[in-house]
Amino acid sequence: MSATTDRTFLDMTRYQWTVLLAAWLGWGFDIFDSILFNFVAPNCVPTLLGLPIGSPEARAATLNWTGIVTSVLLLGWGLGGILFGKIADRIGRTRTLLLTMLLYSLGTAACAAVPNIESLLVCRFIASLGIGGEWAAGAAMVAEVVPERRRVEAGALLYTAAPLGLLLATVVNAEIAGDWLRDSPETSWRWIFLCGLAPAVVAFAVRFFVKEPERWAQVAQTTVAPRYRDLFTPEWRRYTVTGTLLALTALVMWWSCNAFIPVVVGGLGAQAAAAQGLSGGEAQAMIEAWKTRAIHIFNFGGFVGTLLTVPAAKYLGRRAMFGAYFLLSALSILCAFGIEMSAEARLWMYLPIGLTVFGVFGSFTYYLPELFPTRLRGTGAGFCYNFGRFFAAAGPFIVGSVASRGADAASTAIDVLFWVGVVPLAGLLLIPFVVETKDRPLLE
Repeated sequence: MSATTDRTFLDMTRYQWTVLLAAWLGWGFDIFDSILFNFVAPNCVPTLLGLPIGSPEARAATLNWTGIVTSVLLLGWGLGGILFGKIADRIGRTRTLLLTMLLYSLGTAACAAVPNIESLLVCRFIASLGIGGEWAAGAAMVAEVVPERRRVEAGALLYTAAPLGLLLATVVNAEIAGDWLRDSPETSWRWIFLCGLAPAVVAFAVRFFVKEPERWAQVAQTTVAPRYRDLFTPEWRRYTVTGTLLALTALVMWWSCNAFIPVVVGGLGAQAAAAQGLSGGEAQAMIEAWKTRAIHIFNFGGFVGTLLTVPAAKYLGRRAMFGAYFLLSALSILCAFGIEMSAEARLWMYLPIGLTVFGVFGSFTYYLPELFPTRLRGTGAGFCYNFGRFFAAAGPFIVGSVASRGADAASTAIDVLFWVGVVPLAGLLLIPFVVETKDRPLLE
């Protein structure tokens, strides 16, 4: 496709939309592959350990290994994001996007054939390297290809793939494990992992239809290869530190709120079932239905919140936008988990949490690439966005510890989440130091 094709919606050419679509699919499938284990763990872990599915031993083992596997995912995600960000500056955005998509799709699909839990850990780690690396390549590519005046809109649209990726994982699990193979839980999880191959098809399409951004191609021929220490020179240190701390604040909020959804909402659903006099299978069905509702509410809020970063960034500026999202995140979390309310009302509080805690991530896809020049864009954006995952990796262990408390798990989780509301309040201290990039051209 030619970059000179007549402009269409949002003043972007068909080729620019093709680039955005390629990155959008890459990020959506990235999230899809990253979350699949969360759905299959109750069947996958007991099968690999030789335990009866649904037994008390199986449930305890699932909680333990879910924490371990998720922590491994986050560590690999952080490492892959930092590593492939630098690779994107070395070999190009399109090549790196192709490489990372192949890596996470093949790594996820390989989980379908694992014979034991140790092999599963290895495959998830391999997939996590690609999952972490895809974002930096895609975000840099979109920022460098779309028109300057549409960079915010394109970046926000790119991140809308995240809640839709989560939704796709929910649907795939429901169709395969809940419908087609509901009588074969020992094998249904393998077919769900096999769906992780889907991004490989998109990766080959990227290879044929998307070329390297001209901005990167010109700079790559005349500049030295990027180095991580370049991010901490006097010229870029403030950009790197503030960008990393902003992303760290957002990551802690998101992983805390999202990871505790099954525990908190499971408790809320149990309260609702008891109030209606339900027990046994009927009560469990209501609990599962509440969990699904909460995920959909949280994802919908994230989708809308992502789009709202566009007017916030363009009219308020980046600094004020982060301040508003962090303040509203704190209010949402503190109110949701600090005020006495009915189970139904607390369930719906995941809407404002999604709008703010999830929605703020829509800004990183355009803000972090704006901070760095072309030769450091992938390296810097990848480092800032992913470094915090090393800290977030401790979260799954905390979730598992809380979940093991049984009947007290929900109330304990609510107490923990109330104090998570302090995190965005601390993030407000960063706002005076945030680099304002409103109306500033992308750095060469």
